[in-house]
Amino acid sequence: MTNLNTSSRTIKLAVFSSKNWVTTSFDTVNSTYNFEIAYFEARFDHKTALLAAGADAICVFVNDKVDAPALEILKEQGVKLVALRCAGFNNVDIEKAKTLGIGVVRVPAYSPYAVAEHTLGMILALNRKLHKAYTRVRDGNFALDGLLGFDIHNKTIGVIGTGKIGQIFCKLMHGFGTRILAFDKFPNQAMQDMGVEYVDLQTLYQQCDIISLHCPLTYETYHMINDYAIASMKPGVMIVNTSRGPLIDTNAVIEGLKKGKVGYLALDVYEEEEALFFEDLSEKVIQDDQFVRLETFPNVLITAHQAFFTKEAIQNISDTTFKNIKDYLETKGSENQVLPIEK
Repeated sequence: MTNLNTSSRTIKLAVFSSKNWVTTSFDTVNSTYNFEIAYFEARFDHKTALLAAGADAICVFVNDKVDAPALEILKEQGVKLVALRCAGFNNVDIEKAKTLGIGVVRVPAYSPYAVAEHTLGMILALNRKLHKAYTRVRDGNFALDGLLGFDIHNKTIGVIGTGKIGQIFCKLMHGFGTRILAFDKFPNQAMQDMGVEYVDLQTLYQQCDIISLHCPLTYETYHMINDYAIASMKPGVMIVNTSRGPLIDTNAVIEGLKKGKVGYLALDVYEEEEALFFEDLSEKVIQDDQFVRLETFPNVLITAHQAFFTKEAIQNISDTTFKNIKDYLETKGSENQVLPIEK
C-alpha cells in the first residue's frame, strides 16, 4: 500500500474523545497515511488543550468544546488545524479560529443514510412500542395491552431541514404513503418533484402528526422547539430529534409531555448530552434532573447519539478525516474546510 504522506516530515495528530471504535478505524486508515497519532480518551476543552503540545492537528468530536480559550492554547502549542470527525461545527468558535489562523475541517457527509434510517427506526419503535414488547416477551408476558400503535400510512410528516439527511428521510417516508411537509430556507427541487410540500414552520407545526428535525444548530435554530412551537402543534404529536440536542428546549418538551400535547418523543441527541453520552454511567447516579425526568415518561425513547453509528459511516468518517488533514496541512486547503459563519 502506498504511503500517502509525501511531506518532508510526519504529520502529528492528537485525537480526543477516543473510544475503541475510533482507534481501531483510525489505525486501519493510518496504515496508508503513516501519521504519528496520540490518542486521548479525554474530551477536548481549554483544560485538556495542553495535551496537544507538538501536534500539527487535533481531531475532535461532537461534544468537544473548541472555544476561544482552547483555541488560544492550541495556537501557543503550534497546532495548525482542528479536524472534526462529524458534520456539525457548532462546538467550534470559527471566527476565533480564523483570527488565529487555525484551519477547521469537517466530515459533511459520512453516511446520511445511517442517520435517516435510525430516525425511521426510532419512529417505528416508539409508535409500535417495540422496546416494551421485547422486554415483555423476555419476561414471558405476551399480553398486548398498552402496545397499541397507529398506521404511518396517510399521516402527515414534517421535516425540518432538507439537506442530505433530510432528503433521504423524505424518500423513506414517501415509501410509507405519507404526505410530507418540509421547511428549509433553500427548497430542494428534487424533493418538490417527489411531492414534498415546502411550507412555513407554523403550518408545519399545525398540520403534522410526526415532526423530525434534520437541521444544523445555529443561533437561529437554538430552542426552535419551544413552548410557543409546541402550543402550535397537533395534540399527541410525535417529535423526533436526531440532529443536535439544543434544537429542543427540554423544559418545554417536558411540559408538553406532561400536558399530553406531545404524545411521543424520540431523542438521539440531548441538549446537555456532553455530561452523559458516550460514557458508561451504569454504576453512577445520573445528576441531570431533566434527563432523569425524561426517562420516567413511558412515551419517550432515547438513544445515546448513535444514529451515525454504522460500519459504512465510521469508514467514511475515518477516510475523510485523514484526507482533510493531509490536504489542509500540505496544500493549505481542503474541500471540506469550514468557512467563517456569516452573521
